[in-house]
Amino acid sequence: MSETLTYLTKLTQIPSPTGFTKAIMDYVEAEVTSLGYKANRTPKDGLLVTVMGKNDDQHRLLTAHLDTLGAMVRAIKPDGRLKLDLIGGFTYNAIEGENCTVHVSQNGKTISGTILMHQTSVHVYKDAGTAERNQTNMEVRLDEKVTSAEETRALGIQVGDFISFDPRTQITPTGFIKSRHLDDKVSAAILLNLLRQYQHNQVKLPYTTHFYFSAFEELGHGANSSIPEKTLEYLAVDMGAIGDDQQTDEYTVSICVKDASGPYHYGLRQHIVQLAEAHQIPYKLDIYPYYGSDASAAMRAGAEVRHALLGAGIEASHAYERTHTDSIEATEKLIHAYLMSQMLES
Repeated sequence: MSETLTYLTKLTQIPSPTGFTKAIMDYVEAEVTSLGYKANRTPKDGLLVTVMGKNDDQHRLLTAHLDTLGAMVRAIKPDGRLKLDLIGGFTYNAIEGENCTVHVSQNGKTISGTILMHQTSVHVYKDAGTAERNQTNMEVRLDEKVTSAEETRALGIQVGDFISFDPRTQITPTGFIKSRHLDDKVSAAILLNLLRQYQHNQVKLPYTTHFYFSAFEELGHGANSSIPEKTLEYLAVDMGAIGDDQQTDEYTVSICVKDASGPYHYGLRQHIVQLAEAHQIPYKLDIYPYYGSDASAAMRAGAEVRHALLGAGIEASHAYERTHTDSIEATEKLIHAYLMSQMLES
């Protein structure tokens, strides 16, 4: 667990809004290469790590996505502040008051700022508490002496520059992890730790397995391509959604039976459930009503595979998220049990 949390802390510190993932892919590639694996970059900026197994005729594939929510500069306002355009499915109120970084494409510099309502001051604006949190009213206050659009442009900032959010990662003495982008950097940290363990302990997996770190999941088309042709089983490792009518919690592994794309493969789902019960791994079955994964994207793209989805339970998804080490540990144990298990019969 300590190594998984170390990976998680490192991953959350690397800005990676969808479309701006080179730095985090470089980090993961360097890490897996240092462990002795060969990593291949896909044309769509994903990273595919192949681990040869005892059976090279039937393959498995696991995904975790490294892209996160974020924003772009939509416009430079007359007073020098920035209008936002959101990347990913979240609401403006989820980022109100958050510190952020503007990644200036023109010169490679970074400029800090804060995301606020234009009508933030209750001493000035009567509607500070009631005005709608939307693109018109939300803005980035830059930590620079700028009072006009011309002064902001002189910093090199332009439309299309990426904006990342401060993750504010904290691990509490009680085992909770609070951070932005636990979706899906928890899963990526788990896969990295499993790769580390397998190499360190010279574990031979029963089937050749591809660990696919994808870069466009938040936009719905992450690991839906570059799937090796021998792949028969596809496991997306992503967050479990918590809320009303949900069974998922922060202390067990969540196994998704259905999301907005429809049901997952029943046979593979049952196989994973049986593994959880056989290994006494605490789990919850759940439906995520407004959700899609890399696995569901692969199915829409026509992948001929059995697909499943599991992950740690994440509270307050797409906002300031939280999970617990219990859930991470259960998820890691179940993935390992799955990777060491026999594949389903055709």
